[in-house]
Amino acid sequence: MLTNLEERVYSVLVVSAGENLNTALSTIMSKSHYSPLKFVSNIAEAKRQWCERDYDFLIINSPLPDDTGVRFAIDTVASSSAIVLFLVRSELSESMKDKLFGTGVLTLAKPLNRISVIQALEWMASFRERLKKIEVKTLSIEDKMKEIRVVNKAKWLLISVLKMDEPQAHRYIEKQAMDACISKKEVADRIIKTYS
Repeated sequence: MLTNLEERVYSVLVVSAGENLNTALSTIMSKSHYSPLKFVSNIAEAKRQWCERDYDFLIINSPLPDDTGVRFAIDTVASSSAIVLFLVRSELSESMKDKLFGTGVLTLAKPLNRISVIQALEWMASFRERLKKIEVKTLSIEDKMKEIRVVNKAKWLLISVLKMDEPQAHRYIEKQAMDACISKKEVADRIIKTYS
């Protein structure tokens, strides 16, 4: 797994008031794989940081001086493609897992050891890569839908202005695209500019 991680770099926001944990994470998370690696000590500062930029990973070491971090974790998962890891004391672990189950927030009981942290980071990377693939597919579907809408608008202009029927308008756009070696969307854009 680490060989695949060597090629990727993830941005990380760590929300933790625990200096020992912060130091341990700094040593485990090398800049070659995790950059920027930003540490803040409370939820208020975490929210400010999140407004400034999106991060691939959010790690919350609960509790924090101003909040437990639960709501911020849930809201972050719901509003972004970040992978969220919620660190909680072992005696609260089961109740927190129940509370966060189904939200997409990963939980890990403290105290932590190096191996469990590395494994959690590998899981987070795996989930983030899967989300990236889904995002790419979603964008390509959205682009295709935009193209279809533009081409349909151009067809309806050809039908209404030049009195073509739908198959003629379709063939006209396809032929223009083939003859000019451009996409149907580019042809449709030209038709829309000409006849709108």
